[in-house]
Amino acid sequence: MPNELKIVTTVSNEAEAEMVCESLSEAGIRSMPQMSSGNIRLGAAAPLDVYVEEQHYDRALEVLNAAVPSDEELARLSHEAGERSAP
Repeated sequence: MPNELKIVTTVSNEAEAEMVCESLSEAGIRSMPQMSSGNIRLGAAAPLDVYVEEQHYDRALEVLNAAVPSDEELARLSHEAGERSAP
């Protein structure tokens, strides 16, 4: 029986889907972007669902969550950027 696919995330556009799929690929997880159902066709600007095999779903979530900076990290980076741009 083939492995079932499960949506691991939905992204805003094709470029974001490529970045997500690349991150998953680097972790050894195969993924597949597919246009989200119920959306109009906007070409590269259309939302996409990213699917992984169900058996790799939890690991895929870990990979994607590790790639997202925390609120604290974003605040720190913002503060540092502000300090660098101050006269």
